Amino acid sequence: MSQTSATPLYEAVIGLEVHVQIKTASKMFTRVPAGFGHAENTLTDPVVLALPGALPVLNKQALDKIIQAGLLLGCKIAPVCKWDRKNYFYPDSPKNYQISQFDQPICIGGKVEIELPGASRNVMGEHTHIELTRIHLEEDVGKLNHGSVDSLVDYNRAGTPLMEIVTEPVLKSADEAFAFLTVLRTIMVQGGISDCDMEKGQMRCDANISIRPIGETKLGTKVELKNLNSISFVRDGIAHEIRRQIAVKTSGGTIVQETRDYDGQTGASQSLRSKEMAHDYRYFPDPDLMPVKVDEDWKTHLRAALPELPFDRQRRYFEQYQLPYTLTAVLISDAELAAYFEEAAKLSGKPQAAANWIANDLLREVSAANTTVAESKIRPAHVAELVKLVDDGVISSSIAKEVFVEMATSGETPGAIVERKGLKQSTDTGELEGWVRDAIAANPAAAAGFKNGNEKALNAIKGSVMKASKGKANPKLVDEIVRKQLA
Repeated sequence: MSQTSATPLYEAVIGLEVHVQIKTASKMFTRVPAGFGHAENTLTDPVVLALPGALPVLNKQALDKIIQAGLLLGCKIAPVCKWDRKNYFYPDSPKNYQISQFDQPICIGGKVEIELPGASRNVMGEHTHIELTRIHLEEDVGKLNHGSVDSLVDYNRAGTPLMEIVTEPVLKSADEAFAFLTVLRTIMVQGGISDCDMEKGQMRCDANISIRPIGETKLGTKVELKNLNSISFVRDGIAHEIRRQIAVKTSGGTIVQETRDYDGQTGASQSLRSKEMAHDYRYFPDPDLMPVKVDEDWKTHLRAALPELPFDRQRRYFEQYQLPYTLTAVLISDAELAAYFEEAAKLSGKPQAAANWIANDLLREVSAANTTVAESKIRPAHVAELVKLVDDGVISSSIAKEVFVEMATSGETPGAIVERKGLKQSTDTGELEGWVRDAIAANPAAAAGFKNGNEKALNAIKGSVMKASKGKANPKLVDEIVRKQLA
């Protein structure tokens, strides 16, 4: 919402709470499989359902992965963490408490590097770091499915390892929140921590939003926004809430501390409940789980398996390969794609040419086939061979594009396709001279224009030659012969 000079100028203060399901074979405190898409209430056992006498057993892989997440995000890993019961009564919690971490979380502090909105297409934009408060490990709850006459609960999700990533209230705009979540998801996916599929509930976000007059240091009244089930809806919901709060303040109203539900389809929000008082969850240490000590050897072992962070990889691509921003921004978004590029760059010795084929043509073919880079019939060695064929003048760039499409269908090597279809460029000077003579005769105005100093006039003549040769004429030789005949 625009603010006139007659009204105070406000700034937003935003903090995010992001829940990310950890990718493990089994649940947090039992061997029951963790997963999505199963028949309702089939991924349960006495531990999940909190039946009398059922005791939790810690899933070490979940702890490994949250430690790795903390290391990736620069957190301090606590030497000792413990488990607490968060008590509340709600149908999605079969125990009527949630095993979580209260005063001794596993990951403390940390930060996420983001690229601020407004970066140009050719230059890496300004970066900043969003500070984290903590990351703690807990078990997920079930899911309520609301119908027209009843609400049913599915406990398949209950007990799934879940980490809550809490930021400091330092985000200033909806676009910054969008950038933060985009990078966070990329790091978690590339680190093998989570698939972060928001449609499957594997990544969920609540936003705490307040506004204050610019120059004020005291935080304003906080409103929590829930049900933000896509990163785009997080951005849109925050932008909507900032506009709503400014409208309330500029009209003389008062912001109420509350939880609001945002509907991404309609772009509107509604009040769910007031939050005048902090909810007392009556945390106490879980009597069935021992504290866990994390030593240096454990962290060193986990650190060795960590991937390169996306922006670190981008900076390396700038320095090592001299790639432009537009290409690096595409390549770092997916670890599989980045590895594919690096292999093609090494085999070809021409990293920029390889990157162009991958970022443009490979991704186009993969998208058209609704498949993945790993499933593509075009391998890095094929890209490297194609780069060499063009660089050596065996085929033209336009013919190379035809070869690329053929590779995607057949899986043949570029050389085999060129031989089978007779696509090699013609370097027969006699044949080329004949095509050039015909092109000059057919384009007298272009020939006259070139003789009068218009360099661009050559393009019409060279285009005629390429058409007559069906793209097989060597462009470099054509240029030399045209200039010689017009001299």
